[in-house]
Amino acid sequence: MILKSVAEQTLHEALRTGGDFAELYCEDRRGGGVGLVDGHVETATTMRSHGAGIRVYNGLSSVYVHTNDTSLNGLVAAARKAADAVDGAAGVGDIRLTEAIAANMHPIRVMPMDVAGSRKAKLLKDMDLAARAVSPEIRQVRANLIYWDSDVLIANSEGLFTGDRRVYTRMACSAVAEGSGESQSGSASPGAMMGFELFEGRVDVAEQARIAANRAVTMLHAEPCPAGVMPVVIDGGFGGVIFHEACGHSLEAQAVAFGNSEFAGKLGQRIASPIVTAIDDGTMPGEWGSLNIDDEGTPTTRLTLIKDGVLVNYMVDRLNGRRMNMPMTGSSRRQDYTFAPTSRMRNTFIAPGSDDEAEIIATCGDGLYAKSMGGGSVNPVTGEFNFAVAEGYLIKDGRIDRPVRGATLIGRGSEVLKKIDRVGGNMWMAQGMCGASSGSIPTNVGQPMIRVTDMTVGGR
Repeated sequence: MILKSVAEQTLHEALRTGGDFAELYCEDRRGGGVGLVDGHVETATTMRSHGAGIRVYNGLSSVYVHTNDTSLNGLVAAARKAADAVDGAAGVGDIRLTEAIAANMHPIRVMPMDVAGSRKAKLLKDMDLAARAVSPEIRQVRANLIYWDSDVLIANSEGLFTGDRRVYTRMACSAVAEGSGESQSGSASPGAMMGFELFEGRVDVAEQARIAANRAVTMLHAEPCPAGVMPVVIDGGFGGVIFHEACGHSLEAQAVAFGNSEFAGKLGQRIASPIVTAIDDGTMPGEWGSLNIDDEGTPTTRLTLIKDGVLVNYMVDRLNGRRMNMPMTGSSRRQDYTFAPTSRMRNTFIAPGSDDEAEIIATCGDGLYAKSMGGGSVNPVTGEFNFAVAEGYLIKDGRIDRPVRGATLIGRGSEVLKKIDRVGGNMWMAQGMCGASSGSIPTNVGQPMIRVTDMTVGGR
């Protein structure tokens, strides 16, 4: 996107007032989407964004300036603005960059922007037909395809000059069931760091639409969930959102470095049940939260966060690594060039255990089976959370009894981790967009089926 000589001149200008580190992040992003409502394609969009961000450190202080002018004059002007905000000594000498080529773990076969509109429309209509075929109670179906392709270039005053290409594709289907004056919705939205080959074997759009519609119909006929304290079985996939939100964010250096985490200062201590191992892995080929390099140019990693219940690692970016005196873990991410990066999750999951899923439920007694989780809220400082159950069932005498709706799971992340007494052997992941100080980014959440000995269940 820009010449090495332009990057060198920009970084030199950024350090002219005495900063001790400078970084240049350039991005060119193309993307689009197609949307269908009730059998008719209603939207077809394309977008492009292009720009650069310049960051300057002076000790533990950081300044970030971004611009959509990536000419030499535009970059130098932005670098001067960043430098002017730094109160330091004299500038540095010449900067010499050395190109580093990152290994590509995510080859793309079918670029989304090259796919004909007719093929995209057929995928959407296949979703609509499959969802409606589930039940005459399905009254509305929305289907979407979303995709983007980003080239990034990262250079810094330590001599790094590297880049990456990132292609993402995702579908989303939402179905609404109506009856007796009520309505319930269900959704499914798988995606990957892949092109349209995603739909040639990995994701069956019709099956995903049926999942969304079945969930809507099931919850339409569910009774209100009773409230109380009870054992809770949480299924895999998006069930991992509780760990992601209530625990994962508290293991990011942006929280830990300032003491805004219930897990600050607890490395080497037991924070979870001995059967719990949790991992944040950016190296998984083709996965939604994976990268070749992070947004500071550090190679991505597979990072064990909790090992047999013991906290062994945090997710660390460059600036917070300075604050904590810890090495970077390839966990620095940002939405786009308009955001400064910080420590973020990638593919975060509880690792598979050794328990049989049927036995987990059979030995539960009476409780709640949370088959699918919805949204919620979390206080990252305390780990206190409140999550909706999108699809839930009561368990009676060790058997799944009947569907219930309106259930919420209430608790505290550190307490729930210690109360996990079963971890199944089959782990899978689900896709989401995670929002934080560096914007909204693709992340996977996941886990096997787990059981928590007792949780507060909100209901009626």
